[in-house]
Amino acid sequence: MNVNLKTIVFYAALCTVSALMGVVIYAGIINPIQRVYLEESKKAVQAAEHQLLFSGNLDRFFRSSAPTDFILAAKNSQQAVVYIRSLFRMKEEGLLSESYGTETGSGVILSSDGYIVTNHHVVKDAEEVDVMLNDNREYKAKVVGNDPNTDLALLKIEADNLSFLVFGNSDSLQVGEWVMAIGNPFRLQSTVTAGIVSAKGRNINILENQGIESFIQTDAAVNPGNSGGALVNTKGELVGINTAIMTMSGNYEGFSFAVPANLVKKVVNDIRQYGFVQRGWLGVEIENIDDMRARKLQIPEVAGVYIALVTRNGAAFDAGLQSGDVITRLNGMEIESLPRFMETIGTYKPGDKVKIDYIRNGKKSSTTATLRNQLNSTDLVAVRKDKVLIDIGFELRDLDSFEKSRNKSHGIKVITVYRNSAVDNARLEPGYIITRANGVSVETVADILKIIERKGETLDLVGFYENYPGEFPYNIELNKK
Repeated sequence: MNVNLKTIVFYAALCTVSALMGVVIYAGIINPIQRVYLEESKKAVQAAEHQLLFSGNLDRFFRSSAPTDFILAAKNSQQAVVYIRSLFRMKEEGLLSESYGTETGSGVILSSDGYIVTNHHVVKDAEEVDVMLNDNREYKAKVVGNDPNTDLALLKIEADNLSFLVFGNSDSLQVGEWVMAIGNPFRLQSTVTAGIVSAKGRNINILENQGIESFIQTDAAVNPGNSGGALVNTKGELVGINTAIMTMSGNYEGFSFAVPANLVKKVVNDIRQYGFVQRGWLGVEIENIDDMRARKLQIPEVAGVYIALVTRNGAAFDAGLQSGDVITRLNGMEIESLPRFMETIGTYKPGDKVKIDYIRNGKKSSTTATLRNQLNSTDLVAVRKDKVLIDIGFELRDLDSFEKSRNKSHGIKVITVYRNSAVDNARLEPGYIITRANGVSVETVADILKIIERKGETLDLVGFYENYPGEFPYNIELNKK
């Protein structure tokens, strides 16, 4: 009996130890592997989702929607439209203490992990941005980037499994088609109004000739607080971002205007990938066609855009275009007016090839142009005007490939210095090429933004000026403006 008892106790202890070891092995090895697998799977799903949502693969090149009610579209779309409140510092002279103001508007969730598009004027100069979802959950938002030229901005909140809207194809919208506006007018959360597309390619000059205006005009009621909200078709697809109204009273008087979804998609995709918009340039000065000019140029209808000037060695020049030509199509897309041309060319980036149909001396021809950037190269570069850079006092851009080769150096270039800023006080001048910041080598504007975000008291720069020998160091006090 004693032997049997000892045997039983031995095997019982062995089983207990084995079980404990199994628990330890699972908790220490198998479970972490499973957890890593789940996390990586989640990232892969989100990457695939972004590729689908922002790539344009969901575009449809036929009629945008069907004549039906908005019940299902409204139910699904309301969950993806958010309320936005921006806190900004008031700039009033003579006040001894700082005061703050607020700007309110709307936004549209574009992905399940929290990317949100809104208007630039809703979050312009914001010190803090708060987002409230349709279910009343609230988040702090980060401004990923903005584009004043289209009055758009991209935000990010840290959340998962959010309802979002899918881009529709705004090019397929037709005048007379039903659309629905969703937003927060006068802080009335998730308000839905409906109307029809009244016109396309409208220019109302709210950007004062400094941006791309080719608005979708609708008679859906839009009021203060709707800015940045969704314009959707009857299928619930996002076809525009409500941006402006034409009014004498300050409130809705019958017309509202939205940025087309195809342009929105291009802008937010660029901001996500590069931090700023990569805008393609044809290298021409253009004008609208009127009846007198159409008859003089022997074109069959009053449509297209007239090339008044071709920039030497630019994209249009290399493609063989000349002053006096009339552009009628871009990549098969009809160009009826100057706003339509600006909208269409605005969806391309430097390096893209565009087929151009044009009329010269009454004869139709076509050519292909490779678009350039503002520096007349195909590199993906642009002037960065991030708020943190403006607060310090300068505008920056990456060097293009020609500048890197010419100077045999990496770095970022100072384009503009603001008077009486911290940068100006350090006597730094435009044209300076920054190679190191706080002892760290910098090759892109994103590099120096990361250094600035560490919020030190000073920014120590080392770099050079072209055509001047040697390095020039600068010390910028970040706590002073």
